[in-house]
Amino acid sequence: MQTLSVRLRRTDSIVCSLVGLILLPKVSIIALDVSLLKRSILMKVSEIQIIPMPSGRKRIRAHANPLSDHDFPEVPLVPAGMDWSKHYPKVQAGQQVTIADIGCGFGGLSVTLAEMFPDKLVLGLEIRGMVVNAVEERIQKLRDDAEADNSEKKETTNYQNVSVLRINIMKHAPCVFNQGQLEKMFFLFPDPHFKRSNFRRRVINPNFLAVYAYILKVGGILYTITDVEDLHKWMAKHLDEHPLFERLTEEEMAADPCVEAIKCSSEEGKKVSRHQGNKYPAIYRRIDPFKKHKGSA
Repeated sequence: MQTLSVRLRRTDSIVCSLVGLILLPKVSIIALDVSLLKRSILMKVSEIQIIPMPSGRKRIRAHANPLSDHDFPEVPLVPAGMDWSKHYPKVQAGQQVTIADIGCGFGGLSVTLAEMFPDKLVLGLEIRGMVVNAVEERIQKLRDDAEADNSEKKETTNYQNVSVLRINIMKHAPCVFNQGQLEKMFFLFPDPHFKRSNFRRRVINPNFLAVYAYILKVGGILYTITDVEDLHKWMAKHLDEHPLFERLTEEEMAADPCVEAIKCSSEEGKKVSRHQGNKYPAIYRRIDPFKKHKGSA
């Protein structure tokens, strides 16, 4: 049997696609010369080495467009319609989620927060379905391991207080959370959307800060961090200008254990550390504009 091997130029991708359709679905053809590929169309299928493509591998997108229409079957019309029992099956009924990890990725920070606050309910929010499935499997494994573990750690950290939900926070926040329900909100390494025309897709956006203020209780904390300095300045600018948020001082940030967690707990944060990149945190407190607060006259 002859082995056909071709290295394709971008302009010959259409030819390769046609050959793939003619020969067999899910076929990978490796070649050295485009002329050999064109000649292969005249060859018999039995004369070509056919390499099946792996079927188990699936591509996970790094980001998703938050302004596109996605299917979120679990999101109710109002918070009262949300069934939390399947997310926290061993937690006392009526206890509310108070910590939200927005764009949780693969759940590194969500799991860390569950360990830091065993008496609080932590919810990771993610728009990508395949990533949500991966986080669900991760949490279930942690729960199973905790149940099998007889150490003292099991008594305080059994991971029954953490879960994940597929949701678009820019569209569905008031559908899931009541007014003033959350104590902490985390926005870690969000998509920078570099193009000016896509700034409206940024999760920290002047059009959505009022929504975040609605679901965050007075005195609650909003955490942001990014490795993109321009995005950091954008987020800080709009949060500084918003009347319902005030920035924490350096002393307050140093006393908050969550500040260190947002730098190194998430998968993205660890990647930035490996590449020795910079990290730019900005932490804000939800305030009552009708009461005196730091910086008021």
